[in-house]
Amino acid sequence: MPRIHRKPDLDHPAPDKRGLLAHGDGVAPHRHTEGQLLYPSTGVLATTTDRGTWVTPPNRVTWTPPGFEHYHRAYGRTDVRVVEVPGALCASLPDRPMVFTTSPLLREALLVLTGGRELRPDARARLREVVVDELVDVPDEALHLPEPDDDRLRAVTDLLHADPATPSTLAGLGRRVGASERTLSRLFATELGMSFQRWRSLLRVQHALVGLAEGDAVIDTATRLGWANPTSFIEAFTAIVGQTPGQYRRELRRRDG
Repeated sequence: MPRIHRKPDLDHPAPDKRGLLAHGDGVAPHRHTEGQLLYPSTGVLATTTDRGTWVTPPNRVTWTPPGFEHYHRAYGRTDVRVVEVPGALCASLPDRPMVFTTSPLLREALLVLTGGRELRPDARARLREVVVDELVDVPDEALHLPEPDDDRLRAVTDLLHADPATPSTLAGLGRRVGASERTLSRLFATELGMSFQRWRSLLRVQHALVGLAEGDAVIDTATRLGWANPTSFIEAFTAIVGQTPGQYRRELRRRDG
């Protein structure tokens, strides 16, 4: 759980709002009776529930349905735009947390709703419907890192969280936690729905999203996170994010401009 440096006003009930978070700021665990969309117009926001962690850079938006306990952590100076989704509209969106790509129309609608502009209640409601409509047919992004319940598997993922760049094999990690490679491989598949290699790649890509958003170079990011070479990093990043690290950085720069 993140260390809470201060508690920005993101979990108080309000229809639409914004909050400025410094690097490392966290918001304590909380839940909402309505759905919530969070869009970091700058910085990167991580949202964690008991199902895992979602990392949201400025070209993505996080959806958290009603009732899910969650907490946040900011990476870099993060301007978070928050839009509450009434229950009647929640039925159109998934019943689990996820991350969506932010289209130009969606981004502008989120900024208008949270920018302090005076809007008539009916106009605000229509704009919120536009936001939901923009998300209905957008595929979710594979930026979710699930977390295990099994103590043996959690011991392995804790080691990887502490050192994403470790070159240790699953067999080597298993020896450190007292579990066989075969057992751990089965647990990755049954509990997390993916292989050890896939889970570690997702973890590294989540770290890469944060580093690249903070201005790190692609080659430096690849080296720091343990990829054998920049090509391997670019291939893994593109397969998960849907764009190359260079394209991701350029898009962030355009949005900041």
